[in-house]
Amino acid sequence: MTGDIAVLGAGMHPWGKWGHGFVRYGVIAARAALADAGVDWRRIDSVVGANTVRGGYPGQVAGATFARALGWQGARVTSVYAACASGAQAIGTARSQILAGQSDVVLVVGADAAPKGFFAPAGGDRPDDPDWLRFRVLGATNPAYFGLYARRRMALHGDTPDDFALVKVKNAAAGALNPYARYRTAVSAAEVAASPVVADPLRLLDICATSDGAAALVLSSMEFARRHGSASPVRISAVSTLTPAYPRTVLDLPDIATDSAAAVDPPPRSFRASLLTAAYDEAGAGPEDVSLAEVYDLSTALELEWYEDLGLCGPGEGAKLVRDGVTALGGRVPVNASGGLASFGEAVPAQAIAQVCELTRQLRGAAGERQVAGARVGVSANQGLFGHGSAVVVTR
Repeated sequence: MTGDIAVLGAGMHPWGKWGHGFVRYGVIAARAALADAGVDWRRIDSVVGANTVRGGYPGQVAGATFARALGWQGARVTSVYAACASGAQAIGTARSQILAGQSDVVLVVGADAAPKGFFAPAGGDRPDDPDWLRFRVLGATNPAYFGLYARRRMALHGDTPDDFALVKVKNAAAGALNPYARYRTAVSAAEVAASPVVADPLRLLDICATSDGAAALVLSSMEFARRHGSASPVRISAVSTLTPAYPRTVLDLPDIATDSAAAVDPPPRSFRASLLTAAYDEAGAGPEDVSLAEVYDLSTALELEWYEDLGLCGPGEGAKLVRDGVTALGGRVPVNASGGLASFGEAVPAQAIAQVCELTRQLRGAAGERQVAGARVGVSANQGLFGHGSAVVVTR
């Protein structure tokens, strides 16, 4: 038995600020994925919901919430919360059920109705919660962290705000071609530079918004796919959800301190790089095989870091890739051909699923004007609070 499972269907609800609850968005995405797969809802063996902590009790039991909204039919349910990696862990859970023989075909759904402004911890006093502490003790919002990370790249590698702006320009050009994106207008580097400073050196157009949105996948065993008439489906070949290794020498939210490396050597790879290495190893692939990638561009500077973690270039060389057009549509390895968070905004439990939706369309050759020619291997990557991160390899 291989670790491959089939992607039979992919569906999304457009990103934006729509004023509705997350369940509505998730049901629309789920029905779109079922229709794309040609699978009747009553045939689904299992529903895995990626949780939204902002959805109250229904969000905490997202699997059952979506199953109920679609109509009880006896499927098993699972609910997963892993911050920004929730969607990928939901995919990994579905894959485990399929490979274990517990389910033939599984529906994975993630949806969110995000607050206006930046994300903040829930109310109440929780002195043992590092996310609560960094707001209470430091007042450190997410954009403050993004700004610190950008400054670190500038100090270590010589990156400039002009380099960061090129990432936004690239992603906005791709997002303008994506009907599911919230922001569908191309921007220039001059417009990025003229936008207000949010967290020096990053400006408003360097940082992603918070959005409503949803994404869903219908996943199955390879045998079910063949019986269903799909002899050569897009496949998920690896899901990596590792935790960091001690010592952590680079600050990552929500922690407000790093580990000392005075007596212990740092790990050979950063947390994010280790996620990609594990995924490549599991899929039997490497950076040289990648046709395109979808990464979690919470800020323009963080996208440059992902290029290096993906193995597309060496440390500190990310800015050169974007300057040379390597990661743009038409480049050697397009990154965020969907438009990325720059064009979508962040709908936390849906985002990693949406990344796989984009890779699926690309590997099917069905991405329209965004199509990456000859796409055969796609990889997604993201990182969230509390040591959560993920990488998914999708192949054809």
